Amino acid sequence: MKTGGRGLWGWMSFDWANQPFHTVILTFVFGPYFASQVAGDVVSGQAIWGYTVAAGSVVMALSAPVLGAIADAQGPRKPWILAFSLPYVVGAAGLWLAVPGMADPLPVLVLLALALIGAEITLVFVNSLLPEVGPHEELGRVSGSGWAFGYWGGLVALVIVLGLMTPAPGSEKTILGIAPVLGLDAALGEGARATGPFAVLWYVVFMVPFFLWSPDVGRRAGATAGVVREGLRSLRATLAGLPSRPSLLAYLLSSMFYRDAILGIATFGGIYATGVLGWGMFELGVFGLVILITGALGAWAGGLQDRRRGPKPVILFNIVVLTAAAAAIMTIAPNEVLFISVGTAEAPSALPAIAFYICGAVIGATSGSLQAASRTMLVHQADRERMAEAFGLYAMTGKATSFLAPFFVALATDLSGSQRLGVVPILVLLAVGFVLMAWVRPEGDRARA
Repeated sequence: MKTGGRGLWGWMSFDWANQPFHTVILTFVFGPYFASQVAGDVVSGQAIWGYTVAAGSVVMALSAPVLGAIADAQGPRKPWILAFSLPYVVGAAGLWLAVPGMADPLPVLVLLALALIGAEITLVFVNSLLPEVGPHEELGRVSGSGWAFGYWGGLVALVIVLGLMTPAPGSEKTILGIAPVLGLDAALGEGARATGPFAVLWYVVFMVPFFLWSPDVGRRAGATAGVVREGLRSLRATLAGLPSRPSLLAYLLSSMFYRDAILGIATFGGIYATGVLGWGMFELGVFGLVILITGALGAWAGGLQDRRRGPKPVILFNIVVLTAAAAAIMTIAPNEVLFISVGTAEAPSALPAIAFYICGAVIGATSGSLQAASRTMLVHQADRERMAEAFGLYAMTGKATSFLAPFFVALATDLSGSQRLGVVPILVLLAVGFVLMAWVRPEGDRARA
């Protein structure tokens, strides 16, 4: 199978189409807006945002492996991707309802969870098509390029939001020096609220190449109404057989922890900067641009290293660097870097902001590389004919405990009353993921056999 052509670009277009939800909504614009203006205060806002993401993740974790097993028994993935695009579209569009200081934000939180479930389940089926895009020896480069392409999509979307939709701090104009388009009113939070409908429009437009060009799995011979029963039977057999596949089991467990940590960083990074450093939309936007640029470069470079050395060394290296960057963030405050006082309230120093930007750049590069190598590693561990089921399990293990980072960050924030101490659970999750990689074989249990 040859890598390249319209099939490859079609498959990568999903990463481009889906990324603004994570970039603009979850991390840099809507999330901080919700915590600071909709929920009332940033500490309680961070907590209820975390509980909502955790709840959506639990629903996704319970359904993904079952749906993946059924899809494997049937064959084609695109009908499933289309079906689960609908809750994403409905949920993201509904975020427009999040007015500042609303008495009951529950409807918005339900819509957020719905969008999250749709976005994540479609990703399961798209990832399961990775072996169809190119030959085995090229999958690391393909995965890295796709992830990098997604980061560039998020970058372009964030530039559009900051340049056309949200005003700069202390101004009625955007960073491009123009009034927000469509008469969006900053006092009513309309710039941040419009990111939901914007993400929907972006997704609908850029999913067209995916459906037209990307490869799909053919219908299985004899696939009938019994595919549900066949899929569930296969899933039970796979789960029962996991103890006899120690490399696959160890990888699922390892990635469960370190991917949960990445989710925690992505979910709370913008909220943390808002509460601890007092950043507004402009500073958060610049921070987002830094992460997206370095994330794209990191995913691309990681893909090349994956192709040369395999995914395991890439994963281990990036976990170590990501842990160091996350730990460094804890030491930053308005007048502190590495717990050392810099500047004063009367004469503040720019060093904390610079240090936070540097940490963000490192987090972006390592997260991009780590996540691209992670889906390549699963292809090395799984059976090709059960790839959707494998990515369903991958999603389940990632999401079955994905409540851990949001929940324990929220809990640590509540108990300590400090956003800085709320970061500690993320460091623990990364450490556990690193240790479990010791039992993962580069070519999976096939090498052991």
